[in-house]
Formats: sequence, C-alpha cells, structure tokens
Amino acid sequence: MSTPILIQSRKPVPNRWRIREAEPSPGLPGEPTALAAGDLVPLALWKAVRERLAGPSHDLAARVGVLLSPEDDPYELRTDLHRLGAIAIRFPVFTDGRGYSAARLLRQQLGYRGLLMAVGDVLRDQLLLLERCGFDTFWLREDQNVIDALAAFDDFSDAYQAAAARVPLFARRQPRGETRP
Repeated sequence: MSTPILIQSRKPVPNRWRIREAEPSPGLPGEPTALAAGDLVPLALWKAVRERLAGPSHDLAARVGVLLSPEDDPYELRTDLHRLGAIAIRFPVFTDGRGYSAARLLRQQLGYRGLLMAVGDVLRDQLLLLERCGFDTFWLREDQNVIDALAAFDDFSDAYQAAAARVPLFARRQPRGETRP
C-alpha cells in the first residue's frame, strides 16, 4: 500500500504511516525492535515489544500504531489503548465485515479515543458506514479517488441505526410541545 493521501476527519492528509509486516525479532539486548514513528505493526509484533516500550522514557509507543487483522481480538489491546498513536484495522476484502465490529468494540466497550484507521480493501462506498462504526481515518485502496471518496460522507443526510459517534434519528425526535434546552 503506497497511497500518499489518507482521509482523516473527512479531510485529505498526507500519509505518514507505514505498514510493517515483519514478525517479532529479538533485536539487540536492551533495544526495542527497530520501530520508528509512523509504523503500523501487527498485533503479534506489538505484544512482543510493548513491555520494552513501557515507561515515561519511551514516547515511541504514542507514535506507532497496531494493525489488527480480522482474526485479532481487540480486547488484547485494552491495557495499551491509552498509549497507542493509532489502531488500524485491516479489511482484506470488501466483503469482510469483521472490522466494523472491531471498531465498535474499541470505541464503545473499550473507550478508545485515539486515531482509528481502516486499511486494505477500503472503498468509497464503505466510508460513511465505517465512520458510523467509529473510524476517523481511511487508507483507501490504490484505485480509489480521494476527492470522489470525500463526497461519500454526504451521500445520506440521516440514518436510523445507532452509531458510535452520533445519536440516531429516532432518538433526536422531541415530544410535541416540548422545546430543547
């Protein structure tokens, strides 16, 4: 994936993230595996190095992210959420919806407030639904046009389903004769 532009908070931004597919390696004694700011690392690699990145002297943890695959359990990150720079969820194919559930778990049950990125087979038609599940950043598939994708956020003005960030339409209704404060 080499898309130079991400969509973050509904705006195009330069992509400073890199996906590291490497497996855990022992590294040099006393040295965290060669991670750099902007690395998105698989959960297995994060688990192998997270203890070495603990403590106030290591701010690198806040500048790297964890890449979750569909089979990864978001609950494995529950003790690390406060110090991660980002969590990316991989969509290997358009039809794999497990990432939507992982995003809702991270936002609503685990209370994650940091950057939540959709990566992989991410298409324009998914963006609004991904956002409703809690994603705020989108790494589009290479054949997708960023400008066209930005228009997807305005495809629908209201929704009836609950969302991770918004009150559903039915809950916004007001009883007759009452005014909102």
